[in-house]
Amino acid sequence: MAVERGKARPLHRNRALSPHTRSMRIHGTLSRWNDDRGFGFIAPAKGPPDIFVHISEFPREGGPPRINELISFEVVPGADGKQRAVRVMRPRQTAQPGASPARDRERSSLVSRAIAFVIVGALIAYGYSRFAQRTAPAAPATEADSASLAASPSPYSCDGRTHCSQMQSCEEATYFIRNCPNTEMDGNNDGVPCERQWCN
Repeated sequence: MAVERGKARPLHRNRALSPHTRSMRIHGTLSRWNDDRGFGFIAPAKGPPDIFVHISEFPREGGPPRINELISFEVVPGADGKQRAVRVMRPRQTAQPGASPARDRERSSLVSRAIAFVIVGALIAYGYSRFAQRTAPAAPATEADSASLAASPSPYSCDGRTHCSQMQSCEEATYFIRNCPNTEMDGNNDGVPCERQWCN
């Protein structure tokens, strides 16, 4: 018993962490955990009572918190004045001063958004290039192309036939309406002859 001003007061074995201890990493085990609410309590290997810890202070690697899991952590005073664990680490992880899982998740979210923007931009560029190719006007025929067409002999000749019943193919009928006079094979004048017999 300790005496102060003439009054007896019991000595508490579980005293709060000293400022020096707060700056050090402490080892302990996760004694209680509530999955639905995302928090639990850590039992330090030495010293004070169980310490509150929120799921945001756990690293993403290693899966969800597990009861009796061995961890290390730092301690800071919470908004209510009670101590709470921060920057929780699992074995074989390297401490990063000032880092927290919440900040890591925020950084990862920014990277994911940047990647998404790049992918969307690439898709838009690809779609535009395809559209431009489809809508680009055809290149005008060159003199060499015209000469080549002129030099190619045609298997047809104007021999007086003027009706579709006298044709043998759509190609032949097309030749006749383009090159021979007085043909009667394009009733609607759309440039396509013998639409019922050959060019359908």
